[in-house]
Amino acid sequence: GGFIVVGKQGKQVVVRGIGPSLAGFGITGPLSDPTLELHDGAGTLISSNNNWADGPDAAAIQAEGLAPSQPAESALQATLNPGNFTAILRGVNNATGVAVVEIYDLSPPPN
Repeated sequence: GGFIVVGKQGKQVVVRGIGPSLAGFGITGPLSDPTLELHDGAGTLISSNNNWADGPDAAAIQAEGLAPSQPAESALQATLNPGNFTAILRGVNNATGVAVVEIYDLSPPPN
């Protein structure tokens, strides 16, 4: 999933990779163990996560109310300068299935 951070200042975001919990919404064939990578516009890896609770941002993501409901799902938090970004979601061990990439802007709205 591609996204753009606009403005003159950086933004704090949470990026989530959701798979297993989709079954609860009637989605067949959800990705059972998604792993997430965040890349900048040049393709450089900024951050990655597999199993959100194992990541360094787990406590902050949980405190913000954005913790995924399944332990195998992925999430990371980053502060990004304006630019283009890509979130890559794939299955561990090349597994396939249906998944969703979500990007949340945590920055306060401008005054």
